[in-house]
Amino acid sequence: MASKITISDELRERAQRAVDALGYSSLDEFVAHCIEQEISRQGLDDADDQVADQLRGLGYLE
Repeated sequence: MASKITISDELRERAQRAVDALGYSSLDEFVAHCIEQEISRQGLDDADDQVADQLRGLGYLE
């Protein structure tokens, strides 16, 4: 499912310069990569697994 986000023109222009300088194929690819990196950096990828493990340990999940 494709989503649409709104960013300021200034931020879009800065991001497009990064796309060009870093060799990304598109602005969409660059933005997706940035979001993936931030999610990983925050440890949010593992958050759901950690909660499920804790609930399993408490006997709430099998």
